Amino acid sequence: MKKLTFALVGTAALLTAACNRGNEDQVNNAEVNQPASDLNALANDAANVANEAEALNAQAQNLANESADDNTVNPKDADEQNVSGM
Repeated sequence: MKKLTFALVGTAALLTAACNRGNEDQVNNAEVNQPASDLNALANDAANVANEAEALNAQAQNLANESADDNTVNPKDADEQNVSGM
């Protein structure tokens, strides 16, 4: 009985030790498969997007200023509205 217990404990210890090993090849492959980020290119893209947004904002502001209703009263319009004598 002691031999069987010793064999089972030894086998369990070997199986536990074998399961705990890390696979370095998988870790290295995962690191290799990550895309390299070019920070300068990303910064340039962000600056270009910001410049385009600023230009579009200025264009929208210009369009809003052009299309704003003129609230001044035209004297001819006022004269046309004053027709009580007819």
